[in-house]
Amino acid sequence: MTDIVITEFMDEAAVASLKARYSVHHDPELFARPDELARLLADVPALIVRNQTQVRGPVLEAAKALKVIGRLGVGLDNLDMEGCAARGIQVFPATGANSLSVVEYVIGTAMTLMRGAYFANAAMLAGEFPKTRLIGREIAGKLMGLVGFGGIARGVADHARALGMEVAAFHPRLAADDPAWKGVRRLGLDELLAEADVISLHVPLTTETRGLIDARAFARMKPDAILINTARGGVMDEAALVEALKAGRLGGAAIDVYEQEPLGKDAAKIFAGTPNLILTPHIAGNTVESNGRVSGLVAERVMAALDGRI
Repeated sequence: MTDIVITEFMDEAAVASLKARYSVHHDPELFARPDELARLLADVPALIVRNQTQVRGPVLEAAKALKVIGRLGVGLDNLDMEGCAARGIQVFPATGANSLSVVEYVIGTAMTLMRGAYFANAAMLAGEFPKTRLIGREIAGKLMGLVGFGGIARGVADHARALGMEVAAFHPRLAADDPAWKGVRRLGLDELLAEADVISLHVPLTTETRGLIDARAFARMKPDAILINTARGGVMDEAALVEALKAGRLGGAAIDVYEQEPLGKDAAKIFAGTPNLILTPHIAGNTVESNGRVSGLVAERVMAALDGRI
């Protein structure tokens, strides 16, 4: 009997540690075959997923013996959490294990878009030398605006300050006297959008945050502001982003998450021909180092749950 099903990529060392003690079925593409996944889960007590596996509806209903889900990441919007709670299924996200990778992605793409010099390949290969056209901006002295101020956003704040940036954040549920605000301006959302040079999104996808960054939000931003979304695609209106960039009402954007994932050729068409836009495949939190940390943490928690230690 299979003890653990893993539906997406996982660090090989962590998979080996699981296989040393349990019967493991690991198929990194299984997330794309929900009917097969549902059949496999009939008698399986443990499941390990990333963000592409949807654990809800027929899949969750078929998993009659499921006791624990390990989430190789932190977002839980691909899981039916109410259904899991009703069934007594324990869910273990890898909280904190990939934070540094996301922080470095935010800082790195912010610097790339602010400087602007790294989009010159086509012109250079055509024999041009567009030196004056590509004079960009320094990141030091600019305002980093964080929409959401949890663990990852606080890491961005620390790194931004180390580079000489000022930092402001919007987080309505964090008390004004919380120590986390030290060195960070506490702003309302409208104020932050209007003042920030770089805006980085760090909120979960909920009914409250869906569509939070819409056409009206883009209209409030500086015309040379940079937007970075490593949160969830549904938080931002993709069509409104494209319109703002094409109209020159936004300085640039880096998008790692999408309303539809995987993005797919048809859904990607909306971004075609959009200037100053970096698209990446939901990989901000995935580096060699973070994959090892995330996988190891989740493997240990899943084994502890199966052993009855937690």
